[in-house]
Amino acid sequence: MSDKFRCIMVTKTEAGARGALGEFAESELMEGDVTVEVSHSTLNYKDGLAVTGAAPVVRKFPLIAGIDFAGRVRSSSDNRFKSGDAVLANGWGMGETHHGGYATRARVKGDWLIPVPDKFSAAEAMAIGTAGYTSMLAVMALEAAGLTPAKGPVLVTGAAGGVGSVAIALLSKLGYRVIASTGRASEEAYLKALGASEIIDRAELNGDARALGKERWAGAVDAVGSKTLANVLSSTSYGGVVAACGLAQGMDLPGFVAPFILRGVTLAGIDSVQCPRPRRLEAWLRLARDLDIGKLTATISRAGLSDVVALAPEILKGQVRGRVVVDVTR
Repeated sequence: MSDKFRCIMVTKTEAGARGALGEFAESELMEGDVTVEVSHSTLNYKDGLAVTGAAPVVRKFPLIAGIDFAGRVRSSSDNRFKSGDAVLANGWGMGETHHGGYATRARVKGDWLIPVPDKFSAAEAMAIGTAGYTSMLAVMALEAAGLTPAKGPVLVTGAAGGVGSVAIALLSKLGYRVIASTGRASEEAYLKALGASEIIDRAELNGDARALGKERWAGAVDAVGSKTLANVLSSTSYGGVVAACGLAQGMDLPGFVAPFILRGVTLAGIDSVQCPRPRRLEAWLRLARDLDIGKLTATISRAGLSDVVALAPEILKGQVRGRVVVDVTR
């Protein structure tokens, strides 16, 4: 019997790195103590970079792409997991240095796995994916810094994307007034359905930042970076907090120290890749409690593994709304 399975494999040639649909052998999977029969993955901005080769995300070649997966344990030498257990994984270098989730099979360390909360199916877990889990980490950071709904509205940038969509749904359910920043005016109805109270054009945040702007929000979840993040900080209220978790506009931060030293603003960095397992478990338990999954899954797009290569450049252009759930079996 053949041990080969379907995957999206990123290879490197003189022309650069590129992902394509192919086959791989289970015997060639990397080290790990749990092998998973993968049923679903998702499409994140980082996956788009990896599959198109637009940025050097992948650092080993050839490599199976995909920073997320959900499925059931096939075999395990880790006593925390047994055959048939529903599990998910986010980050840990999958799709970068370790074979990832764009495949029907994966082998990883048990420490990388989280039990899928009973409330979610595998597809729903991937509707959340790294983007949604990152959003939850950002909300937890806002709370840890003392932000409450009574302190004022919260801004979400890149609002129609994966991180933004889940952040809006979470924050609105937790009682916050949410301001959504987007460059797609056509998405107003979508964003308000998720829970946004106000929509602003991202152009308001794209220019050169002032040292201090008018105080407009008590907190923010920023998935954009660069000038946008600098502008977000300059308009954050006294004692406010901004959670930075993305770089869609760029890795630079062309701003000023004034928000920090004159308004006591906190900039909280959000890392989802190496986040310790206990905090991951907490984030997924919070997602099961605080996310209206019906609101999210009503707006997802569904794709097969064979669609990923075509979708990858679209997410980089900002043409993908919300979450894409990838059924890797088709």
